[in-house]
Amino acid sequence: MNSISVLNIDLFQGGKNTSEFYFSTLKNHLIVGHRHLEKPHRHDFYATILFTKGKGFHEIDFQKYEVSPGSLFFMSPGQIHSWELSSDIDGYIFFCSQDFYEMHYVNQNLRSFPFFGSVHFPRKLQLDDDYLEEYTHVIHKLEKEYHSQNLMKDGLILSLLSQVFICSTRLFSRDFDHLSSSAGLSYFRHYQDFEDLLEENFITEKSVAFYASTMNISPKHLNRIIQTVVQKTATDLITGRVILEAKRMLIYLDESLGEIAFRLGYEEYSYFVRVFRKSSGMTPTQFIKMYKS
Repeated sequence: MNSISVLNIDLFQGGKNTSEFYFSTLKNHLIVGHRHLEKPHRHDFYATILFTKGKGFHEIDFQKYEVSPGSLFFMSPGQIHSWELSSDIDGYIFFCSQDFYEMHYVNQNLRSFPFFGSVHFPRKLQLDDDYLEEYTHVIHKLEKEYHSQNLMKDGLILSLLSQVFICSTRLFSRDFDHLSSSAGLSYFRHYQDFEDLLEENFITEKSVAFYASTMNISPKHLNRIIQTVVQKTATDLITGRVILEAKRMLIYLDESLGEIAFRLGYEEYSYFVRVFRKSSGMTPTQFIKMYKS
């Protein structure tokens, strides 16, 4: 069975004395890490990528985004991504482990930022020229500190990371007004609890009632929370998470369609095909042909 490669920070460090944080220009990253980046892959860390030059496409979990100067991307552990980039591409890329950030910020975790906290949240933020200049200024400080041996180096790196994440959350909130209010933030935290449960149980539990009961709320209230945050129903998200995993397995694993259906909790292959077609608008076989062509 072929598997989807999972990359860790150590692969890119090149002798650095920490495996918790990594920084590079995109141009250098693509040269040094090229042997790891030829095929779609996952990370076991949180990644931020800012493009300042060039163009192309960046695909994250089968969602294709256009790349241009000012394109800022966020990726969480476990997401599969690949890209097609022009030869003149440049920008900045940095990774951090969950422990690196959260051992310092006891009362704040990376998943509190919406672009890291939900697989259904957009992964791209397009910066205009003014914001691109502001971000580049902060990221230059981050680059300088990464290569230094200064006193309290990690503290300043973490502070600069927080600036990037907080400013990005504010920019995202312009398009997601419901995240700005205290009630909206409360709903988002409940929504994250739901996604945590979903990630642990989507293969074996596919009913809204299970998740609502585990969270000690009614199915109606759970649907209200999800509708407020992502404008979808709980059933949509449960099915969507299963189908996302199905797509990953169909493309990257050398297993039969029946084996994949069974691994995802479907005893009847025909029922799995119906669910897949309803969610994707095509059968698993049609998806494979379309994607691999």
